[in-house]
Amino acid sequence: MSLLELRHLSKTYPGANGAVVHAVSDVSLSIAPGEVLGVVGESGCGKSTLGRSLLRLIEPSGGEIVFEGRDLTRLTRHQMKPVRRDLQVIFQDPFGSLNPRHTVGGIIGEPLEVHRVGTRGERKARVAELLKLVGLPEDAASRYPHEFSGGQRQRIAIARALALEPKLLVADEAVSALDVSIQSQIINLIADLQKRLNLSIMFISHDLSVIRHVSDRIAVMYLGRIVEIGPAEEIMTAPRHPYTQALLSAIPRPGVARAERIVLEGELPDPANPPAGCAFHTRCPHVTDVCHRVRPQLARPKTDDPASRSEVACHLYEAA
Repeated sequence: MSLLELRHLSKTYPGANGAVVHAVSDVSLSIAPGEVLGVVGESGCGKSTLGRSLLRLIEPSGGEIVFEGRDLTRLTRHQMKPVRRDLQVIFQDPFGSLNPRHTVGGIIGEPLEVHRVGTRGERKARVAELLKLVGLPEDAASRYPHEFSGGQRQRIAIARALALEPKLLVADEAVSALDVSIQSQIINLIADLQKRLNLSIMFISHDLSVIRHVSDRIAVMYLGRIVEIGPAEEIMTAPRHPYTQALLSAIPRPGVARAERIVLEGELPDPANPPAGCAFHTRCPHVTDVCHRVRPQLARPKTDDPASRSEVACHLYEAA
């Protein structure tokens, strides 16, 4: 049973000269209780818009967001408030997402106050518990965000996100603004908390090497659409879509020459004027005539491995 199910979710914005920018187009996916779904793609592919749309931080233009059997798109702002206890987010910038005028204790305790959880003493105890949970000292509660490093500030953001014991967490590029050495610490922290608290997480990143360490499944986005989705190990070891293959080839690996990497020609197409047929055909090394005319649908391809659970949107594969 799914905790969250997106059905044909779309988000558009008005563009210049009356154009329509398709940020997210017809995305359908699900997240099970306790599952980590990694969403990966290059900048501008729509992955952050997808995460914010499912939280209704921005309003989707179409489709359904079914959370625990309820379509959140049909709820009013007032009806959404109790649901938000179960849906929390970690933003990319660990300083910009924290109010510099509030103490750390005030920042972490604010969700508890907004939702009127516990007495003042109970909220203070909960803040101390959360600081310990993310590896920060209890006296951090009386200090301000500027007194902490980037990695420590992201730990504060994680503590705030966990304050209300959510069921689903959206981590939007949660480590991309950090040094590489700090990234691994935060990734390990999120992975450890996910197991201890049985959290469901949508982990958004442009880096497949980060995604593979935390995800049970991986969804690959290109120009607002899911082009491949499946178990993390299967996506990492046997990618089918040419775009996924190019992303994987860009990961630096010892002993692999640069000549073996797949270099995509051209730029990401304009989402206000997406190409007909397969959106990737303008950069695909395997493009055929049908790619220019017909948009491929996400489907499980025929394969020699009956245990395969991946789906791909590509004309190179015949649907099962």
